[in-house]
Amino acid sequence: MNMAKITASVYTSHVPAIGAALDLGKSSEPYWQAVFKGYDFSKQWLKENPPDVIFLVYNDHATAFSLEMIPTFAIGTAASYQPADEGWGPRPVPVVQGHPELAAHIAQSVIQQDFDLTIVNKMDVDHGLTVPLSLMCGQPPQSNFAWPCPVIPFAVNVVQYPVPSGMRCFKLGQAIRKAIESFDKPLNVQIWGTGGMSHQLQGPRAGLINKEFDNAFLDQLIADPEGLACKPHIDYVREAGSEGIELVMWLIARGAMADVAGGPAPTVAHRFYHVPASNTAVGHLILENK
Repeated sequence: MNMAKITASVYTSHVPAIGAALDLGKSSEPYWQAVFKGYDFSKQWLKENPPDVIFLVYNDHATAFSLEMIPTFAIGTAASYQPADEGWGPRPVPVVQGHPELAAHIAQSVIQQDFDLTIVNKMDVDHGLTVPLSLMCGQPPQSNFAWPCPVIPFAVNVVQYPVPSGMRCFKLGQAIRKAIESFDKPLNVQIWGTGGMSHQLQGPRAGLINKEFDNAFLDQLIADPEGLACKPHIDYVREAGSEGIELVMWLIARGAMADVAGGPAPTVAHRFYHVPASNTAVGHLILENK
């Protein structure tokens, strides 16, 4: 009763143009209305199911980590994280408050389970982390300009090959669940996996979107995550575009759910898919542990 627990996992794309649409007041324009409508349920759900901490899996876009040094897995252990300047100024969103005590515990536990993590005591966070918070939490009012709870950033390299396999991400999620559930404070923790879905930003296939692949991925993520974890990198690149490889990060969040450790299957609280948002397919899923 006094231990931390994972109550739900949230999966969402983190398209930078979504953040720009919010920041520039364009969310009510016809192009964007359908995207944001898909998160109306999610914002209400989060208010009704408030976490004490969010463990947020995302990828840095050469902001905190330059191409000179890229950790495969990096956990933020700082007390706070500033929104990054990605070339046009920081997003006008709150500073992200961390949870150093739980983050340090997770780092200790996961490393002892033979996963190598980079410990990050200071970094800025880019759209990969702030856009999911905006989609799920909405824009915080100026009277209380803060995200609703602390966030532990967990950055994964899906930018420069070699990137971790789906199975390694899935098993890492299991290690993270064990770490969180061994923390001796009664915290309600949600784990979020972000990035994707199908998209390619460069080359002859720029603008690629594969609705069939994306929806099959969502189906299998719900029903057969271990089988999905066996999907090789080349399948993501071929079917979902070069940036579709970001979807392996969803497997970290899925691996942390109770059914993977022998518990009951999760409840699908919400599922949403929309094309397009900028040149990307937007996918979103909320799974609740029973």
